[in-house]
Amino acid sequence: MNVGVKGAELHYTVRGRGPVCLVPSSMGTKPFELQLSSPLTDQFQFVFMDLRGSGQSTGNFTDLTFGLLAEDLEAVRLDVGAERVAILGHSILGVLAIEYGRRRPESVSHVITAGTPPKGDMQWGAAKSQEFFAADASEERKEILRENLARVPQGQTNILAYTPMRFFDARFNMAPLLAEAAFNPAVFAHLLGPLTHAWDVTAGSDSLRVPIFLAHGRYDYVVPYTLWDGIPETLPDATFRLFERSGHQPFFEEPEAFGAAVTEWMASRP
Repeated sequence: MNVGVKGAELHYTVRGRGPVCLVPSSMGTKPFELQLSSPLTDQFQFVFMDLRGSGQSTGNFTDLTFGLLAEDLEAVRLDVGAERVAILGHSILGVLAIEYGRRRPESVSHVITAGTPPKGDMQWGAAKSQEFFAADASEERKEILRENLARVPQGQTNILAYTPMRFFDARFNMAPLLAEAAFNPAVFAHLLGPLTHAWDVTAGSDSLRVPIFLAHGRYDYVVPYTLWDGIPETLPDATFRLFERSGHQPFFEEPEAFGAAVTEWMASRP
């Protein structure tokens, strides 16, 4: 489905049944459709949306600001016909979910993030990631990562090599999940750079009126759960949940536990 907005045509797909939950994506909707499947689609109606200038959406991604993003999400919400929605943002897209809730509390009932950092400073985050992996990961996990990286041609990068940092199962094959991904390095550069670099969840936190669920995996070495130490308690209404058999995407690795935790939390904050 598509909805027209100023300067772009936004593409989205709908799966599942239950409360409407928007899921923004910067690499096409397919990867999230695969990861957010049954049993989660029996509990939520997911609306997977390509950010402008990414996936099948048109427009210029460099136009994206938090304000324009909120307008785009509002257009999708209205096109779906939902009075209010939850929003789920994964990794850096959790920042976008939080900012949509900040700007549209009348439209957003709940904000859910998974593997999202409390700051947008990627240099800081990368240093913390390496530090946590060095101190916490098992020798077997470290050896698998070294073996994976040794197979990557010199001068190239391959996200598949970083499975030990992203999944509870260090040998998990994530290639099928990304087979239909629409990667655009320039989109990621904008999201991780100009859009979120100076962002800090504690800055202006009094304006975060929508309840926030912060999901993290115990074996997430990309965005370690320890980055949030002491922060949720300073926010107006934030719930932190650690999933013990997950890495960077607990909604995929522990879907039953994730779904149960989120639905219970949402019921406690109608």
